[in-house]
Amino acid sequence: MFFHWLEKNPFFFAAAISIVISFAGLIEIVPNFAKAAKPLIGMEPRTVLELAGKNVYIKDNCMSCHSQMIRPFKSETDRYGDYSLSGEYAYDRPFLWGSKRTGPDLHRIGNYRTTDWHEAHMMNPPAIVPGSIMPAYKHQFSNLADIETAYAEAVTVKNAFHTPYGPEFKRTRAAWDAHRPKVLKDAAAIAADMKDEKVKEAVANGEVPEIVALIAYLNSLK
Repeated sequence: MFFHWLEKNPFFFAAAISIVISFAGLIEIVPNFAKAAKPLIGMEPRTVLELAGKNVYIKDNCMSCHSQMIRPFKSETDRYGDYSLSGEYAYDRPFLWGSKRTGPDLHRIGNYRTTDWHEAHMMNPPAIVPGSIMPAYKHQFSNLADIETAYAEAVTVKNAFHTPYGPEFKRTRAAWDAHRPKVLKDAAAIAADMKDEKVKEAVANGEVPEIVALIAYLNSLK
């Protein structure tokens, strides 16, 4: 009889449906927040240099034109490679899925683009991709990446999200000072494949231009 009454009262009927759907949704969704995301086998957390590059990617709003999520459609997998899996984002905070493709999806770009390609492309996109409307990012060659903040982010992600960064990631200045040489070593490996002499000189002097960090991050997207 209660159901008959509901059917005769559209407002209460709609309210009852909303409550049932909301409750069911909570039962399905809320428990997932308590679960730690499981990375794919073989995946490793991003390096501090890659995290610094991710921050450059965010700062320069690359996600407004590029997505990082390949959907399971043949038209996308033929162009970009295997479709994206949830475990591939286990170390990403925040996710950079994006919602628009003015430019191509970048989730597999590390599989088919090289350091020197990124260098030339970021300096002058239309010279590398004829007809490209992407602006040049020349400032990345002179601006320095904030690698210290990237290290602090790694420590935060480790503690807040239980991301398995190593024991060397600690909330101390001494820990950062001990880790900094590794960041510079990673930066030197990227700069070695670049042509810009000023970038090479900056890295040799212990500085990390944004372009070096960004390329490290893009190279990690595989």
